[in-house]
Amino acid sequence: MEVIHELNQLRQPAAAGILTIGNFDGVHLAHQELLRRVVTVAQARNAIATAVTFNPHPAKILAPERAAQQLTSLARKTELMEKLGIERLVVLPFSETLSRLSPRDFVREILVQNLNPQAIFVGPNFRFGHRQTGDVRLLAEIGSEEGFEVDLLPMLEIRGQRVSSTRIRQLIAQGEVSLAGRLLGRPYASSGPIVTGRGIGKKQTVPTVNLGPVDELLPRVGVYVTRTRLGDSWYDSATNVGFRPTFGEDRLTVECFLLNFEGEIHEARMTVEFLHRLRDERKFPDAAALKTQIQKDAHRAKRFFHVMRLVHQLAGSSLTSS
Repeated sequence: MEVIHELNQLRQPAAAGILTIGNFDGVHLAHQELLRRVVTVAQARNAIATAVTFNPHPAKILAPERAAQQLTSLARKTELMEKLGIERLVVLPFSETLSRLSPRDFVREILVQNLNPQAIFVGPNFRFGHRQTGDVRLLAEIGSEEGFEVDLLPMLEIRGQRVSSTRIRQLIAQGEVSLAGRLLGRPYASSGPIVTGRGIGKKQTVPTVNLGPVDELLPRVGVYVTRTRLGDSWYDSATNVGFRPTFGEDRLTVECFLLNFEGEIHEARMTVEFLHRLRDERKFPDAAALKTQIQKDAHRAKRFFHVMRLVHQLAGSSLTSS
């Protein structure tokens, strides 16, 4: 996939493109449907499947005090879009200057002149231009003037839940990682550097691997069933997101207890997938009591993975027999 960070990197005249535009935070199921539609139409028309996004998120420039933590980094967003078949990702550097473009100027000066769109696909909440005064109806009007089509995808719902980045953020902040994963189409994950802890776990409870600070949103404080990636390998795990009140800590930590793992860890980075919430974090009278609880958490996590794999095996058997 070609990734463009400056419009002057584009070859001129630009080849015809099938476009979609948005922040695509999370690249959730609704985004995936939109991106697949772009890829399908682009292949049918011998055009370039193109996604246009912004970095940083516009809210960080226009209203930094209200800007929400993101679900996915730009690197992860790029990786997910490439897997869906997007051929060209245009990352527009968002600035106050860009934000002051009127809807018509944005479409003509940014999209039409540089990307030669045959069609633009958007979701029902799409807004663009200065103060977000442009909507789908105005985009269609401009499209009729400039010679491109506009296609609107309806709102996607999963089990009565609207699929949106805002809703997924709410669920993660509440610790409802299982439901958030359904709307994402995959488990919610955080990636970052491995950092050295204080060694308390190794000495007094159980050894853990610790995730360093991340820019993306972390789930609500508590204990979760997780999967942890180190290098190319995935390990079942139980993870505490919290402040370790038993030991008087006051900084947020993410500690993963790897189940059935032996040896030393040499990797520099890790990824944690949050699958299911086990309990709230709480203060224990001493390290021994905490260790007992961690062992209970580990047992529940192992049972979760056993049931999950049994379900997958049964599903595979039913598919084979049918």
